[in-house]
Amino acid sequence: MRIEFGALRNTPGRSMSVAQHSEMKISAPVIDDSRLEPIAAKVLAGERLSLEDGVALYRSPDLLALGWLANYVREKRHGNVCYFNVNRHINPTNVCVAHCKLCAFGRSPDAPGAYTFALEEIWQRAEQGLREGATEFHLVGGLHPDLPFNYFLDLIRGLKARCPGVHLKAFTMVEVGYFARISKLSIRDTLLALKDAGVDSLPGGGAEIFNPRVRKVICDHKVSGQQWLNIARTAHQIGLHSNATMLYGHIETDEERVEHLLALRALQDETGGFVAFIPLAFHPENTGLAHLPKPTGFTDLKTIAISRLLLDNFDHIKAYWIMLTPRVAQVALRFGADDMDGTVVEEKIYHDAGATTDQFTPRTQLERLIREAGRVPVERDTLYRPIDRPKMPAPPPRPGASLSIIV
Repeated sequence: MRIEFGALRNTPGRSMSVAQHSEMKISAPVIDDSRLEPIAAKVLAGERLSLEDGVALYRSPDLLALGWLANYVREKRHGNVCYFNVNRHINPTNVCVAHCKLCAFGRSPDAPGAYTFALEEIWQRAEQGLREGATEFHLVGGLHPDLPFNYFLDLIRGLKARCPGVHLKAFTMVEVGYFARISKLSIRDTLLALKDAGVDSLPGGGAEIFNPRVRKVICDHKVSGQQWLNIARTAHQIGLHSNATMLYGHIETDEERVEHLLALRALQDETGGFVAFIPLAFHPENTGLAHLPKPTGFTDLKTIAISRLLLDNFDHIKAYWIMLTPRVAQVALRFGADDMDGTVVEEKIYHDAGATTDQFTPRTQLERLIREAGRVPVERDTLYRPIDRPKMPAPPPRPGASLSIIV
């Protein structure tokens, strides 16, 4: 079966209405794998895909058909737009009690390379990010055995006082669960304390794969998959949006990937609190699973596409260039992704696991990558509101400052 690929062309930067799409004469895509034909019919009809559909998508070698279908859904939602933001990653500490096999970032307190930043150091890094135009700080770190919950509350309060206009996307569900444990608070009260201190939303890390079989091997000291979902649910209930992730390319099966995606979809049906989904390619180097091969570009693009097709209630799918490489992330913009994440600055977690991408990409480079992929770049804030740079206040002047670090 064949499709006219020009059928989905649209005015650059504008999405098409449902009425416009209903008027379009769309034939089916070229499909080499006959198992995909009934799934393609469901996608074109706007019907929800099942677990069995998701597994069939993963087992199909017909990547171009998957990509076409995902791009169809992506362009119905977003037209030719691709989002990005100017953000800065800050990892307060890499000291962690979890010792997950999947992780190359965490350290014991006395291990070489272990660090914990003093609050003033973090605040100064944040102020530098503000001067560079950041609209978001992304804060995640290890589960430190000695830092009290108040350290993290003071960290957030200090950031809000110094950078009141910057969105604080801080602490994964795993960290929230740990904070609740060390502070002897309920999950709800822990999240309320973080929100009161100034946390604006939560990142989606730590989800990995929800299946207990997988978590027992790769992250047995973290919260369970069900606990992760419960923490996310509670965050959404008190008005904190979050992202969601899936770490793929290690010991999980196709069925376990699809079950993970459908668990996220079910929670999104319930709360509507997820902002974006980010598939994360596993980087095995320097981890307890270093014997495993890295996911291939084929798997990366397939996972992006399947995520777009299964997560019909998620507005945004990210192609995280840090993990995919900018080149694969560009291609992913034609396989269902509508966002390339941000400038990042000083990413540590995946580089400790062998990532060879830059730790920073300037705004102009992200715009170039997006335009070369045939998309229209739109700078956004964390909640996908467009940023109008000329109307933003000028950044504060750079003061002289010395930096300190607790080792």
